[in-house]
Amino acid sequence: MGVNMKLNVKDTAVNYIQYGKGKDLVLLHGWGQNIEMMKPLGDRLSDKYRVTIIDLPGFGNSDEPKSDWTIEEYCEFVEEVLKKIKVSNPTMIGHSFGGRISIVYAARNKIDKLVLFGSPCVRRAQKLSLKVRILKKMKQIPGLNKMEGFAKRHIGSRDYKNASDMMRRILVKTVNQDLSDYAKKIKHPTLLIWGDNDTEVPVEQAKELEKLLADVGLIVLPNSGHYAYLENLLQVEKIIKEFV
Repeated sequence: MGVNMKLNVKDTAVNYIQYGKGKDLVLLHGWGQNIEMMKPLGDRLSDKYRVTIIDLPGFGNSDEPKSDWTIEEYCEFVEEVLKKIKVSNPTMIGHSFGGRISIVYAARNKIDKLVLFGSPCVRRAQKLSLKVRILKKMKQIPGLNKMEGFAKRHIGSRDYKNASDMMRRILVKTVNQDLSDYAKKIKHPTLLIWGDNDTEVPVEQAKELEKLLADVGLIVLPNSGHYAYLENLLQVEKIIKEFV
């Protein structure tokens, strides 16, 4: 279901699909993913709703941004896409990085409701890992600082290693941005759906986000990880249909 369509927004070619009829649902995927990661859920919701799924710039069949965008610039991009395809007052459904964009979007725009899966919001002070300590030491050694880019590609995170130079810059810029002030502005009904075994964005972060939101419920799915919405597709479908 759904036919790939193209737009040009912010000098960037974007790929998206839209299908079904009814109230608008917009699904935004996580970092390193694409439409296909949200489509199993979109397919189950399209019997009652009009579903729009976007390949975010730098992923899937959408172009990379021409510069190192911030979360706000990704949000502006989504705003412009939805304006062009005449989607207004949607329910935003975001996973991980797509959830971060959805938090900013919900703070800045009129929406119906907000659903977040494994979406980090509050910046956390972390003890420097061995990898990071090695990189910092390399910067201090004459001649070795030229090897920094090589080292990052080989000992950095999986997302960092798999990204192009532009997307690495975007990842570094966006990954630690604290979105607490945006979350505090959201007054729309919000549902947080988390896996209890999510190691990328632990449940503790969901509880921190829950405290910032005005009208919120938290559902923790047992024996599930960062992709809890896919691991529990039937259950999540029912939960969203009840919520929306």
